[in-house]
Amino acid sequence: MLENDLDLLRNAAILAGKIAMRFYQKNPTYWDKGDGQGPVSEADLEIDKMLFEYLSNARSNYGFLSEEAENNTYRNNVKNTFIIDPIDGTRSFLNGHENFATSIAVACNGIIQDAVVYLPAKDLLYDAKKGEGSRLNGVQIHAGKNTNINGARILASESQNNPKLWKNTPPPIERHFRSSLAYRLCLVAEGRFDGMMTLRPTWEWDVAAGHLICTEAGCEVKTQGGKDPQYNSEVPKINGMIAGNSILVDKLLGYIN
Repeated sequence: MLENDLDLLRNAAILAGKIAMRFYQKNPTYWDKGDGQGPVSEADLEIDKMLFEYLSNARSNYGFLSEEAENNTYRNNVKNTFIIDPIDGTRSFLNGHENFATSIAVACNGIIQDAVVYLPAKDLLYDAKKGEGSRLNGVQIHAGKNTNINGARILASESQNNPKLWKNTPPPIERHFRSSLAYRLCLVAEGRFDGMMTLRPTWEWDVAAGHLICTEAGCEVKTQGGKDPQYNSEVPKINGMIAGNSILVDKLLGYIN
């Protein structure tokens, strides 16, 4: 049995990636979950089943919160919980694009302690342990230091241009997009973009692992209300998310309605 949670998460993510690549660009069966939740595929469910069995066998006293599993109330009564998205960016995965990821984190009393985001089609493995920094394929990574909001390269969906979200006008940023929220956070941690934001309620499994990878790389991560996100909540949603260096995050928060 692996004593280190981060080693366990890395192994689990690589196993998940092998399953994903069996289905990748092979027209897997999928269907819409309804209620605006988007698609789910047979690959998502096979990965979810494997992760539950693999992680539960290793840590039977941990809770389990996953996008593709029924809400398990046991997680509300334990200290540690796995927070999992089997495939973050399922639509991208189904379209044969590379920007999808398996996202796995461990929350202890609501605070993320260990995290892995793995993009198997790109062979990129981001990981972090609280207090020990963030890595990409084993090499330490650091967030960028740009504090100028004018032309800042921010990962965000087109919907963030909605004037109703802002006090006056949207911030003067240069908007970019990646389908996976976990990958967006990792790209900010890596310093390839200045920040990311999503100003709508976000499921915990979409951002839990990326959150720690971001903060351990030197970023600040806040809800759109300027608070520190908490995890393994009874209703597992975060009130939006903004990430980047602390000065840039404060400037973006200042624009929000």
